[in-house]
Amino acid sequence: QVQLVESGGGLVQAGGSLRLSCAASGRAFSSYFMGWFRQAPGKEREFVAAIRWSGGNTYYRDSVKGRFTISRDNAKNTVYLQMNSLKPEDTAVYYCAARYRGTLDYTPAGYNYWGQGTQVTVSS
Repeated sequence: QVQLVESGGGLVQAGGSLRLSCAASGRAFSSYFMGWFRQAPGKEREFVAAIRWSGGNTYYRDSVKGRFTISRDNAKNTVYLQMNSLKPEDTAVYYCAARYRGTLDYTPAGYNYWGQGTQVTVSS
């Protein structure tokens, strides 16, 4: 079984913060990368951040650099996305995903397993 379960989404005013969690199965824990993607209504799913399980190297899309932080707790098989200084344009469904190749990929097609998504809504 492979299970990725996101939590922590909600409604927040612009400038506020949310912390998303992704609880992963052991199989997901054996992946090379865990990523966060988001999808707004009528938009393509887009890369937000990724992290290597081994080493903890992190990668971000430009629009969230300095505001979002991805991290992981290997013992808990959990990946987090701390989102600060939220903007209305951050509103989307956020998805956790696992990649089983050793090179970084920024596209949804590069990730093998996905969570169900959690809604983040930022009011203006």
